[in-house]
Amino acid sequence: MMELPLFPLSGVLLPYGRLPLQIFEPRYLDLVKDSMKSESPFGVVWIRRGAEVAERGRASAELGDYGTCAHIVDWDQLDNGLLGITIEGGECFDLFETSTRSDGLVIGQVEIQPTPPAVRLSEESQSLLDILRSLEQHPHVQRLNLRLDYNDSWQVAYALVQLLPMDEALKYELLGMADINDLAAELQVLLKQISGEN
Repeated sequence: MMELPLFPLSGVLLPYGRLPLQIFEPRYLDLVKDSMKSESPFGVVWIRRGAEVAERGRASAELGDYGTCAHIVDWDQLDNGLLGITIEGGECFDLFETSTRSDGLVIGQVEIQPTPPAVRLSEESQSLLDILRSLEQHPHVQRLNLRLDYNDSWQVAYALVQLLPMDEALKYELLGMADINDLAAELQVLLKQISGEN
């Protein structure tokens, strides 16, 4: 068990996935500064209910039971004057309890999960890689500069979940799946549904 500063989000961060964020709240500017200085991750956890920006007198957000360690891989000053960062998902963690510092930053008591060993991409999952390669042609995805092992089913599946247009609650469920075969099978079903809607 260890303490990890948390960045609650309405979006889900997957291992190997990348997300661009705009930082403007002082507590998160400090979090980013500390993370970059110490080269240590912070935790991204999905907000089940509530708001990302805390309001005085409002109940705090209800967070998920697990999340993903986030590493800052890029940063820049945006045209609007805000700090822009790109985070990449690392290990998953289970979240057991939280406390809130005086500046509003949430600290989690977490247990880091071991990274699942690489699983070679099966023939049945080859279509997942084809779709990922297709998505990577999009300029928005190219800007994320993904670094993936395309022979590892976990990395291909997680990257797809990160990029595909689906409800964040579903992404959260998929993040919690511990078996790569189940995850790949669920993705195949979802992709058929998505293509059938177009």
